[in-house]
Amino acid sequence: MLSVSSKYYGQLKGSDLYLITLKNEQMSVTITNLGCSITAIYTPDRNGVMKNVVAGFSDLQQYERNEAYFGCVVGRYANRIAYGRFLLDGQPVQLSVNDAGNHLHGGFEGFHKKVWEIVEVTDTGVVMEYLSRDREEGYPGNLRVKVQYTLDNEGRFSIQYTGMTDQCTPVNLTNHSYFNLSGFEQPLITDHLLYINAYYYTGKNELNVPDGKILKVEGTPLSFLQPKRIGADIDRFPADQGFDHNYVLNGKREDGIVPAATLYDPLTGRQLRVFTDQPGLQLYTANLWDGSLYEKHGAVALETQAFPDSPNHPQFPGTILEPGSTYETCTIYEFSVLKSGV
Repeated sequence: MLSVSSKYYGQLKGSDLYLITLKNEQMSVTITNLGCSITAIYTPDRNGVMKNVVAGFSDLQQYERNEAYFGCVVGRYANRIAYGRFLLDGQPVQLSVNDAGNHLHGGFEGFHKKVWEIVEVTDTGVVMEYLSRDREEGYPGNLRVKVQYTLDNEGRFSIQYTGMTDQCTPVNLTNHSYFNLSGFEQPLITDHLLYINAYYYTGKNELNVPDGKILKVEGTPLSFLQPKRIGADIDRFPADQGFDHNYVLNGKREDGIVPAATLYDPLTGRQLRVFTDQPGLQLYTANLWDGSLYEKHGAVALETQAFPDSPNHPQFPGTILEPGSTYETCTIYEFSVLKSGV
């Protein structure tokens, strides 16, 4: 039996905040319209014990700052754009710069800090909408985006993104949930096993933005072509203090939804499979967490996305949305429990 319930939480800057919970017989997902954020995903372990497997805040209003991007939708452009600059139809565009000289996750007041409008609550989920005004954080055009969260009875939690604009503008949306499938019983995810369906990754420079090269993962610490402990090579990237890399997923967008990654916790038997129609997947292992709420490497983000800095790399899959066209992309998180093995 699938159910959807809504709970009024309070107000923030004159806007009403809600918690929406999607629940079936196996699991539940809770979402707030502040940042369009996933605040909790409760799933069972192999003994039936329910735990929340995503990082979040106990106080909903903490999502107003959310400097770690817990569970939120980030945009207008997820990941980095070098120096916040690019050319659009031959004209320079300057975005806000909020990350060591780069534009990151939509800027200072990105989508993750906005109160989204709840436009529909259905029998299987919720639809939220946000209107990003022309020149918000420097982006051209009025962009209206919708995010639909749905849950089915097979453990599949889906995110459908759509967007329309009145001017050409780059768009790249993702959800920034961090997963610890032990339910944070183990403070680190270094013993989680990870598989990523990618033969290549985008090389990057000292600014942590792509250098334009597409490189093989085979024979490098970045290879997860076979399930591997995240901790096996996490110390091989001292500059990043862990993994912070964009993978080029196997399969093409026109092929539709493809498997992107599988995450498994041997301790509890919980497994997460990620499917998407996006070309990239950012692996980020919470390298800057300081222990004040969660430990460094206390969870892992698997961000389905377009490539970082695509507006500055014509050889990358395009991210410019034009008037009259619709931005559409989908990501599915499929949760299950394995009795043993992966």
